[in-house]
Amino acid sequence: MRRKLALVGIGKIALDQHIPALETSPHFELVACASRNAKVAGMANFPDLETLLARVPDVECVSICTPPQAHFDAARAALRAGKHVMLEKPPAASTRQIALLADEADRRGVTLFQTWHSRFAAAVDPAREWLRERALAGGRITWKEDVHHWHPGQQWIWEPGGFGVFDPGINALSLLTEVLADEVFVESAVLEFPENQQAPIAASVRLRTEGGVLVEAEFDFRQTGPQSWDIELQAAEGRLKLSQGGGGLELDGRVVAADPGLAGEYPRLYARFASLCAEGASEVDWRPLQLVADAFLIGRRRIVAPHHV
Repeated sequence: MRRKLALVGIGKIALDQHIPALETSPHFELVACASRNAKVAGMANFPDLETLLARVPDVECVSICTPPQAHFDAARAALRAGKHVMLEKPPAASTRQIALLADEADRRGVTLFQTWHSRFAAAVDPAREWLRERALAGGRITWKEDVHHWHPGQQWIWEPGGFGVFDPGINALSLLTEVLADEVFVESAVLEFPENQQAPIAASVRLRTEGGVLVEAEFDFRQTGPQSWDIELQAAEGRLKLSQGGGGLELDGRVVAADPGLAGEYPRLYARFASLCAEGASEVDWRPLQLVADAFLIGRRRIVAPHHV
């Protein structure tokens, strides 16, 4: 029997990915939505989560797709109501918030699934297995996209807690922390802030593994033309390239996988959420969020030309 699920935050990612995945899910039935500014046809719609929980008490699960600044209050309310919670990335506006949510889920005996959708891309498993058998020698992340295409008219991403270019960039860090056998930390960073915004439009980050291997990362929201979501890792015994945000994989120049974009990621996310709910388990890994927070903590700030949404 499918679990009854509510969706909170009906924005671009909910419309493009969550709702289509739920329409074909064998695990969940979407029964209600909460959003200040949007409604889903054929669904019970409410202006906020509190009203939804009061009016539809038999909801078992809540999937939260709001901007990260609103994640903590919504997730905490759902957890305290005894609901299983799935969180879209980035998981929260601060590292302390996600830690508190993990504690709350544990106290309530419900599931908190703090997701990284890029980890569910088609090429991630084979990339991880290839790296497990080899010594890393170096790496480069190139994560550049057009903010006007992917976040049209969205001011929240430029506000404090909105992450700026790290909203997509954190996907790269979620992939890196998933496939590397060694842990990684931020050594230095340069963050470029538009003079009229509160979040970076570009960033250069030097990461280093505990074993001393350097991984250079470039993030940019000003890319036009082809978009770049690539991770190249050099080992003593060959070279790996993850492309298309984890959908494509090349090993020593040979194409091994070539799934486009987000194909299959969100159905796999919801399948994993269902499994965790059935097990009564949570899955929380905020290492990518810690890396972003550390880049803000120790990065040098560079002011650049204004950006208009």
